[in-house]
Amino acid sequence: MSERRRGPRQGCDVSARAGPAPSVSRAGYRHFMPIATRWMDNDSYGHVNNVTYYSYFDTAVNEHLIRCGGLDIHSSSAIGYAVETSCRFAKPLSFPETVDVGLRVTRLGTSSVSYEIGIFRRGDEEPAAAGRFVHVWVDRATERPVPIPPRIRAALEPLVVGPDEPRDAPQRI
Repeated sequence: MSERRRGPRQGCDVSARAGPAPSVSRAGYRHFMPIATRWMDNDSYGHVNNVTYYSYFDTAVNEHLIRCGGLDIHSSSAIGYAVETSCRFAKPLSFPETVDVGLRVTRLGTSSVSYEIGIFRRGDEEPAAAGRFVHVWVDRATERPVPIPPRIRAALEPLVVGPDEPRDAPQRI
């Protein structure tokens, strides 16, 4: 019987880090939405599962677009396609908690918008996770890019942060 080798397998070195943890504090976000975690959000380790954070991102962005920008998800002629997402995790969350999801806009173009989203445990100033979400606005029928609708743009403008404000740029791993 052969002896099993202990330690990381070749190509499985986890000592290298992708970069610093998310750096934008609570004060760097322009809009917040509370989201209650659910029992089903936890994974087998007792933490909110990584894919659930993307659901929180999507919920916060679309809640703002619907409530403040008048987006009608069923009949608006222009709709936002999510073309890029990323997430950097700093610390675990778990059910039952209510998290505060912070939203800010780092780029507001003609037909696209880049959001940064922070997921905060209640009372924490530093995020448990930080993400990036990019929408491209398209015509519902043709799926070709179109300018961001004026009412949506008006709802996004107060969320825009300037270039001198702290940036959280989640790195691709």
